[in-house]
Amino acid sequence: MSTSQPGPPQGGQLRGLVLFGTRGVVGRCRDFTRMALLEWGWLPAADEEGQAAADDVLLLVGELVTNACLHAGGPERLLLHCTESALRVEVADASPESPRPRLPHQPGRSGGHGLHIVARLSTRWGVTVREDLTGKSVWLEIAAPSAP
Repeated sequence: MSTSQPGPPQGGQLRGLVLFGTRGVVGRCRDFTRMALLEWGWLPAADEEGQAAADDVLLLVGELVTNACLHAGGPERLLLHCTESALRVEVADASPESPRPRLPHQPGRSGGHGLHIVARLSTRWGVTVREDLTGKSVWLEIAAPSAP
């Protein structure tokens, strides 16, 4: 009998969730991501570093989806691509407008912190506009927690 190690399959794994509207979508995306993190072995976390990485992923998914709800009419798709070294999160929407961080950033002000949080917690992030200019994907990458 073989026991499988937690983590994505060799070569990684891609998971997607098709979305519509804005009602309850942030919670659905976090739940979908949490289930993927469980299956990929990010949760339950082996240590504080691993828990922090998983918490960051869930927060970042919420930030990207919330931004799509507030500024782009709602997300169309959530994609998660996990490899042994990193997790890439993409949120697609129908707006070709690229998000821009509010500048100057004022930490005490209500709102406008989402992209600053994304920039701070992710390894890198960016925007890919569809070739036909009918929408975009906002993506980020976060390093996988160290193996115990």
